[in-house]
Formats: sequence, C-alpha cells, structure tokens
Amino acid sequence: MEVFFQTFTLCLVLSLSSTAPSFEDRMMADHHADHAKEDHYEAKINRCDGVEFDAIVTDEHGVIYFFKGEYMWSGFRQPAIQINKEFSKNIDAAFHMHYPAESSYHNHMFFFHNDKVFSIFKDSRVEGYPKDISEVFPGIPDNLDAAVECPKGECVADSVLFFKENEVFAFDIRTKTVQKRPWTHLPNCTSALRWLEHYYCFHGHNFTRFHPVTGAVVGNYPKDSRDYFMRCTNFGHGGNDTERERCSLEHLDAITSDDLGKAYAFRGDFYLRLSDSQADGWHAFPIASTWKDIKGDVEAVFSYHGKLYFIKDEQVFIYKSGDEHTLIEGYPKPLKEELGIDGPVNAAFVCGEYEIVHVIKDHKMYDIDLSATPRKVLRALSVPFPKIDAATCGPDGIKVFVGPRFFHYETPRLFALSRINPIPHKISTELLGCDQ
Repeated sequence: MEVFFQTFTLCLVLSLSSTAPSFEDRMMADHHADHAKEDHYEAKINRCDGVEFDAIVTDEHGVIYFFKGEYMWSGFRQPAIQINKEFSKNIDAAFHMHYPAESSYHNHMFFFHNDKVFSIFKDSRVEGYPKDISEVFPGIPDNLDAAVECPKGECVADSVLFFKENEVFAFDIRTKTVQKRPWTHLPNCTSALRWLEHYYCFHGHNFTRFHPVTGAVVGNYPKDSRDYFMRCTNFGHGGNDTERERCSLEHLDAITSDDLGKAYAFRGDFYLRLSDSQADGWHAFPIASTWKDIKGDVEAVFSYHGKLYFIKDEQVFIYKSGDEHTLIEGYPKPLKEELGIDGPVNAAFVCGEYEIVHVIKDHKMYDIDLSATPRKVLRALSVPFPKIDAATCGPDGIKVFVGPRFFHYETPRLFALSRINPIPHKISTELLGCDQ
C-alpha cells in the first residue's frame, strides 16, 4: 500500500493554474521519468470501445478526467495515456470538493483506494496523507465504488455522496454526520459525476442521471456515455450526427453569424447551423462538407463584410458567405500576415458594421482595425477568464463561451472591464435546446 501511495504522490500532481502544465502533461512527464528506457507511452485502450470507468473527477477549471486501471483520459477528445504501472492498482473513487468555500477542504481533490484516502491541493500532496477513510470521512465504508460532491441547494446541506453497491452514504461536510440510503433502483455506480448541476451515475459504458437527494432517475435512462461524454465515431441517437453534436456536453470551438443571419457553431469536425425557421433548431454537418479546405478543430471564426474568416493552425481562411462558401483566391494566409498577431488564438468576433475584430488570446482581448493596411493591434485589454473557448457578437450583445457555459455582456468594453461574472447560462440547454 505504501508503494502505491508513493506512486500516487508522484503521478497525481495536479496543476490548478492556467499557465502551468496540464494534468495529463504532468502524468505523462512522471511516467516518462519512471520509464525512461521504455518507448511505449501511448495507451492502446480506446474508450469508444466501451469502458466501465473506475473514477471520474473534474479539476478546478471543469476539465473532466476519466480513469480505468492504468489509463487516464482528459476531456472529450483526448486518447488514453498510460500512467505509472503501480498506479494501475486502481482508484476506487474520486471527487473534487468545491463547496463550501470556507471549508478547509475547499478545492481539494480526494482519491480513494481500499481503506485509504489521498488528498491533493494546489500542486502537491496535502501533509499527513494518505489517511484512513474513517479518519477523514467518519462513517464512510472502505472499498468504495464512487463519490461525488453535492452542494447546499442541490442537497439539503453541503455534502458528499459515497456509493457502495446499492447503498448511498450522504456525508454532511460541516457536521460530519452520515445518512445511509438504499437506492436499489439505481444501477451499481462504478463512478459518479456532477456536471452542470446534474448528477450522473456511470455503470458499464452507460450512465443514468439521478436526483441527488431522492435518487430518483430523471428522464429516459440509461444512455450510452459515448453519445455525450466523449467523441466517438458513429455514436449518437441512432447514429444521428445532429443529436450527437447538438447535445454533446463538450465545449464549442467557435461560434458566429454571417451577414445573412445564419448562425454557426463549431465543435471538432462538425458545425451546427441554426435553421432558417429557428423553430426547427440546430442541425449538424461535417465542416469539410461545406468548407472543403477546413478539416475541423478551428480556433476561431468571425464574419466581416460578407465573408467568413476561419483561424486554424496559424492560418486564416476567408470564404464568401452564401450557399457556395467559396475560398477567396490567395488563401489561406499566415495569421500574422493577415491580422498582425501571432497565434494561437482562442476566439474572435466582430460587432455589426464596426471595422474592429476583437481577438481573444489567453487572458487578453486584442482590438485589430480591419480597414487598416497593414493590420495591427490597436489596444490590448485583459479579460476576466483565464481561458475562453469561443465568443460572438449580435444585436443583444456579446456571448462568451467558457467550457459548458456562456456569459452575456452588453459591449466588448464592458466584457473586458468586468470583474464580476454575470449569471452563467448552459450551452446545451439554453442555446442548443437539449435536456442535458
């Protein structure tokens, strides 16, 4: 057991700052350090073949990490990486505690194995860990199946739900009291996740959404995890690209509207287009079927003077708007040549008939005059998010997309000067009309 947790310490050094190496980078770096003489670091397992996860946990920025034995996946698209073999002795359960904010456990990540719990906070192991589960969470059994936090308002009090077989142990964080509930109607959860204020029990390669207080199943379940929580070819509702792409919980890469009022949202190899009637909703198509030179995974898209500008891999592609979407002769061109800025960028948008494109890169927004030759940055302003996935501007103001949510601002300047985030909106339900 001690060897396991020494390895655990080495492997699970989480980075919670936006500028530090990512979780998976650190995991791979540690794996490389331990196995420098080996030359196979990429895992062979594919979660799209159907995987029953040992644990699922989010980091402070909302990135989801999936664990199965000696393998780990980050987010919706990344392939598995193989972590240290000692680590493959298994994680039984894991959760990231966000609430209550005043708790000494705030923003700690907890990992469970047999009768031990391990805690990580701000890039390092918490002193004194590992500890017995009974010491940190009295009344909680050993050899857990799953765990998930449940803040006050969604549960009666700030709590953690621990799963073992068909029983759930609701642990009150403040009072350290436990209520045991038999939820025999739920499948045995091998992992659990709180995502967008919804609760999911994962079992086999399926998941079931449940109410965190009563355990009641909410909606028509089980559903296949590959339809919603990862990007897998030929998965969706009956193989329907529109349903799969529209209701995926993955972040958007870009979003814009052209001069004809057609709205486009981009994610991976697909784009979603809002139908002309709007009542018919969004429909998905492969990006390459409409913009033949773009293969997917765009960094930013914006509309200006009857043209759509795509930023991808340090290049700018410009297409005429309309039914044909013809690539302008001479393109693609380097981003630096076209817009006077180095990549990579996160988002870009133009408001109405203004000549300014607002390009977001890391935590700054750069204003570039599109009427000037050569183009150059007029000003740079800090923005209130460490990373933004997409942004667009319309008659109702600015929408900024961060992970599974978007935020509304009246003007670009108010967005840049804001230090208090407005009410978040859910992309999947409030923009794309899904039930997740």
